[in-house]
Amino acid sequence: MSAARSSTATATTGTASPSATCGRFAPTPSGPLHLGSLLAATASYLSARHAGGRWLLRIDDLDRDRCVPGLSGEFQATLTRFGFEWDGNVVFQSSRSGIYREALAAIAALELSYACRCSRSELLTAQVTEPGSEPVYPGTCREDPSAARVPHALRFALDPGQPAVEFEDAFQGHCRQDCLREAGDFVIRRRDGQAAYHLATTVDDAALGVNHVVRGADLLSSTPRQILLQRALGLPTPRYGHVPLLTEPNGRKLAKSRRAVPLAANAAPRQLWQVLTWLEQAPPPELAAAPVESIWDWAIPNWRPERLKGRRERRLEPEPPPG
Repeated sequence: MSAARSSTATATTGTASPSATCGRFAPTPSGPLHLGSLLAATASYLSARHAGGRWLLRIDDLDRDRCVPGLSGEFQATLTRFGFEWDGNVVFQSSRSGIYREALAAIAALELSYACRCSRSELLTAQVTEPGSEPVYPGTCREDPSAARVPHALRFALDPGQPAVEFEDAFQGHCRQDCLREAGDFVIRRRDGQAAYHLATTVDDAALGVNHVVRGADLLSSTPRQILLQRALGLPTPRYGHVPLLTEPNGRKLAKSRRAVPLAANAAPRQLWQVLTWLEQAPPPELAAAPVESIWDWAIPNWRPERLKGRRERRLEPEPPPG
């Protein structure tokens, strides 16, 4: 399969037919890609390629304070060494501010957004959080027009009668979230003027023709809010699939642990083979020493996503004691 690889920031839109599968991988350049990143990218890639579809690479680089200069180029080089081939040019969110402004204007015209002066620290102090989640917004600024006269974010205003959002996840089955109780009105534009995560990823997926979003289970709780934005903006809802999150033996997310080491080019076949094992694909042992192209030649036609049904995390084995 051929692919055009480029570091040029473009704002292309998808050209696949509505029925063709189109997936994507959208890392944030805040740290090197690690085994958890590879697991999510591999599941997304296999889901698209097994269906004969397209696979895009998008760099989610809106948060300038978190992004490491030059890391997006390293991402592309690393993915290439691991045998990933993406369709079209790499898309950078930092080049797409215009399309986000249009979406924000459309939401404002529907009277579905309002200014919010509250800081995250204030919300945390108010202890309005669900266990293990981000702060649940209590609507403090919803009826406060003066909030627009000071530095502020914009929040999406949920309907007080909003029913729970329900959807079928390709791996996790039936999912349901009461967004009012579990999230509250959520930020769609940050105080610094940048589009917030939920809005940017929703708009980009639709504009690029992405119709099958495969990502880590840590983002499962984000999906209902993105579905609400899709409904408000008249955008299609992709099929979602949330794969197990790679964690330490104690359940801590690998990305935040000391074992989140960068991917190694000289170990690409072994690491790719290991990820396929964690994805319950049972790759033949001899593939661990084969070229990455041979691993993909086996993995794409043999992709069995049903083996991941209902699995939210994959815990690494404990490290052996020293000595």
